[in-house]
Amino acid sequence: MKPTGGVGGQRTPAAEKDRDQEERWQRIWSSENLNAAWRKVRANGGSGGVDGMSIAAFPAFMNLHGQRIRQALQEGRYEPSPLLRSFIAKKDGGQRPLGIPTVLDRVIQQALAQELGGVFEETFSEHSYAYRPGRNPHQAVRSIRKCIADGLSDAVDCDLKGFFNHVDHDRLMRLVAAQVRDVRILRLIGRFLRAGVVLPDGKREPTLRGVPQGGPLSPLLANIALTPLDRELEKRGLRFARYADDFLILVRTRVAAKRVMAAVVRFVEGKLCCSSMRPRVAWRPWRTVRS
Repeated sequence: MKPTGGVGGQRTPAAEKDRDQEERWQRIWSSENLNAAWRKVRANGGSGGVDGMSIAAFPAFMNLHGQRIRQALQEGRYEPSPLLRSFIAKKDGGQRPLGIPTVLDRVIQQALAQELGGVFEETFSEHSYAYRPGRNPHQAVRSIRKCIADGLSDAVDCDLKGFFNHVDHDRLMRLVAAQVRDVRILRLIGRFLRAGVVLPDGKREPTLRGVPQGGPLSPLLANIALTPLDRELEKRGLRFARYADDFLILVRTRVAAKRVMAAVVRFVEGKLCCSSMRPRVAWRPWRTVRS
């Protein structure tokens, strides 16, 4: 039997980390995890990506090419396809851009999210309610109502408008790397972020920044990117609830609200992953907070 490193064959901390990384990598591409990812993608439905492949056609495709694709994933050679740009109408009459991955890339992203979600879940704030298991908007509303009942009558209403389109890839990847050291995982996530997008007219554009709305990995990455803001608000002792890129901070006076508004703008513009954008921050009396 070969020694595993360290004195007397005991594993060194470095060897333990290497083993943990390898086990995680193997779990991501295990048949069990990939099948669970496929079931999730199939249940969510949606249209195909740039390759035109539908969800219905995917099983037959994998029967022919699954072994080759899985080998490419295991060896770190997989290259994602570019996203397909589409738009959905917003309530204000505008359009929200989506980046639709291929069905195959959705399955791969979902497999990553299923394994990495647990890694980051324990690092997220209790005041974050979006894209997390066991969390929902109703809990965020109850949290706000509790703040109001405690006498916090003024709300700082913050909207990181365009957040998903402004995330800085380098800053985001540093946050991911703080918890995930496996360069194979980091490289694959980076490839998804930089996969580019095909526009409705067929032209291809690079994706130099942003987290595309439309992929299974994007909600996790969004929460990772916004966690430093959550921690900054907690460090200041503020009561708040965040749902994706919208959040309310409850304070006792309008004077305090103005002070918090200025602090939020400074932090977002100076230290957050989306520092190239300017947040919309406004004071609201508590009566405007609706369930």
